[in-house]
Amino acid sequence: MASGEAPGESKYVTLISSDGFEFVILREAAYVSGTIRRMLDPKSGFMESATGRCTFTEITGVVLEKVAEYFYYNYKNRNQEDVTDFDIPPELCLELLMAADFLDSKPSR
Repeated sequence: MASGEAPGESKYVTLISSDGFEFVILREAAYVSGTIRRMLDPKSGFMESATGRCTFTEITGVVLEKVAEYFYYNYKNRNQEDVTDFDIPPELCLELLMAADFLDSKPSR
């Protein structure tokens, strides 16, 4: 069990897009998002804290996949210097910006 992990709390969470795609990612990586962290907080009383599944009815699978990639990119590089840029396709910029705002995503540096 990881530090800070409650008994019975999974190491992974599932993010579900508006079009039904599911992404299973490390809970610790998903915590880059303040929104997801609050949804999964056992004290929150949210259903997601019991199920470990977060559904985003306004985020498509293509965008949520890129969000999940960013969570891992940030997790992997959290204590690094001189990190390469995260590649964002220009056609997804606006949707990713809106998703990042909704998810309250911030780099962990």
